[in-house]
Amino acid sequence: MEEQGIRINKYLSEAGICSRRKADEYIAQGIVKVNGQPAEKGTKIMPGDQVYVRNQLVEIGNPKVVLAFYKPRGLVCSTRGQGAETVLEYLHYPLPLYYVGRLDKDSEGLLLLTNDGDLANSISKAGNGHEKEYEVVVNKPVTPEFIRQMGNGVPILDTVTRKCRVVQMGSRSFRIVLTQGLNRQIRRMCEYCGYRVRKLKRVRVMNIDLQGLKQGAYRELEEAELQELQKRLQ
Repeated sequence: MEEQGIRINKYLSEAGICSRRKADEYIAQGIVKVNGQPAEKGTKIMPGDQVYVRNQLVEIGNPKVVLAFYKPRGLVCSTRGQGAETVLEYLHYPLPLYYVGRLDKDSEGLLLLTNDGDLANSISKAGNGHEKEYEVVVNKPVTPEFIRQMGNGVPILDTVTRKCRVVQMGSRSFRIVLTQGLNRQIRRMCEYCGYRVRKLKRVRVMNIDLQGLKQGAYRELEEAELQELQKRLQ
């Protein structure tokens, strides 16, 4: 550590918690503390100081982890649940983690979390080009016209969604593979086509899948999975 200390946002970045810009946001939210006191922008960390994010100790040199978590419905992907339990509160993992992509409260399935800031930033920046696969149940029978329309692109949020793969699974269910991540994209696409989503489950992100996980369970990614993930991000 630098003799005159290291700025708090740089400290959090080097610890793999988040980018410096995101660190400033965390500080503004009041979730970063140094020696029990709320941190401020410009706070310098000296040898022996204890830094906490969401009441979890942050140390440079923590092992890097990437978790695959089967998020149940009802949990929210945020730092503050606003009346609902957050994923981080549910997991209570011993290291600070943050989200690599999100799932809304009413959705379930695969969610990646990590304390590796570089990896998370790489996935986030490359997110609009890598596959995410979902299983969807809707409120009425799926038709060939609906499948065609969903696959060819739907006008939502002042744009038209990219063409994607859509395959019918059952009378009221289908699989869809997206390469972009617009806000509540599948729900909005279905609504435009006159359908309502009854159940939405993400089953895959790039080469990572649920791999037998039960709802509410998580696992650390295997080395082969991480290597393949890194290869796809290059």
